[in-house]
Amino acid sequence: MPPQSSAPIILDPTGADHHGEHERLRGHGSAVRVDVLGVTAWSVSDPALLKKLLTSPDVSKDARAHWPALSEVVETWPLALWVGVSNMFTAYGADHRRLRRIVAPAFAARRMAALTCVVETVVTAILDDLDTLPAGETVDLRERLAYPLPIAVIGHLMGVPADQRADFRGVVDGVFDTTQTSGEQAVNTARLYEALDALIVSKRNEPGDDMTSLLIAARDDEGDGVGLSDAELRDTLLLMISAGYETTVNVIDQAVSLLLSHPEQLGRIRAGRADWNDVVEETLRLEPAVKHLPMRFAVADIKLPDGQTIAQGDAILASYAAANRHPGWHGETADAFDIGRVSKDHLAFGHGVHFCLGAPLARLELATSLRMLFGRFPQLELAVPADELQPLGSLISNGHQTLPVRLRPPTA
Repeated sequence: MPPQSSAPIILDPTGADHHGEHERLRGHGSAVRVDVLGVTAWSVSDPALLKKLLTSPDVSKDARAHWPALSEVVETWPLALWVGVSNMFTAYGADHRRLRRIVAPAFAARRMAALTCVVETVVTAILDDLDTLPAGETVDLRERLAYPLPIAVIGHLMGVPADQRADFRGVVDGVFDTTQTSGEQAVNTARLYEALDALIVSKRNEPGDDMTSLLIAARDDEGDGVGLSDAELRDTLLLMISAGYETTVNVIDQAVSLLLSHPEQLGRIRAGRADWNDVVEETLRLEPAVKHLPMRFAVADIKLPDGQTIAQGDAILASYAAANRHPGWHGETADAFDIGRVSKDHLAFGHGVHFCLGAPLARLELATSLRMLFGRFPQLELAVPADELQPLGSLISNGHQTLPVRLRPPTA
């Protein structure tokens, strides 16, 4: 049996050495108690156990119903928003099925097909702008590509007016920042709901063919208890905008940095021995957008294979990044970036009933942006050594603070 920690492992809120931290978690077996900004939870990093828990009726995401500690921490825990919202992210059982059914049309095949042209148009405009820069100039590609693409696409899908998108960017970044105090998070949450309320007002006044208008109609027109409550409407918009934005930013960032620091893998693409979808899936496996996803809760006592017990009411942290690199799943090369890897399996989009509805859109944005970026700038290179790229200040969000690159080498 792996060594067990008597005290919870304190997770670093800055994510400074997340790879080392994930290795430490795996070294304690399939699950180990951790401290998440002052709250104790079970980190599950074994993929087989994690998949089992994510599909078990004995595990819930509804903190109000299944987390006795909620009332003690909700006022002081910086991540209170992650468990306090009322949407399908925190729903359980029939409530989750109802909310997911309302949201699912946003990601229907018809809408995804229509978004292909939108994504290509946005990427083209971004690259045209970058193409005007002098050769050799350093540019932050996270700021100039990874950010504007998903915010434009989710803005189009949700009908967020262009003049409101900057407000959402700032407050969504704050949601994923685990270095903030509970007071700072409370201020950020207030600003977030102000932005959501402004969006609701604007779309009630001028509805369109967008998901926000459809959700508002579901709220206003349904009187049989199956529609959205006021809180569910706001929090569903929050979920769709934040999940469709921050996560895609991170994976574009990670995919570009991995390709530029592994030229032999990029060479396989250029030689036709792999395609951009291979890059997308391997990036999602090796560097998923979300490292740890809070929280789930035990509805009943759960006996683990190693003899430990997750007690009823205990919090559970899905440690996706650690699971994706588990050597029991991907062998001795689990830590390597290999776009030709036979197994494409990963948990970057979750598993079970909470599997991410936006996965097809994220994959579309990733493959399109990479194909077009490297096609336009074949001499693209990192402007700093890869080991000097600084991680975001987050134990949740997995990206870099900046991604400095040169689109073309300096002219002779």
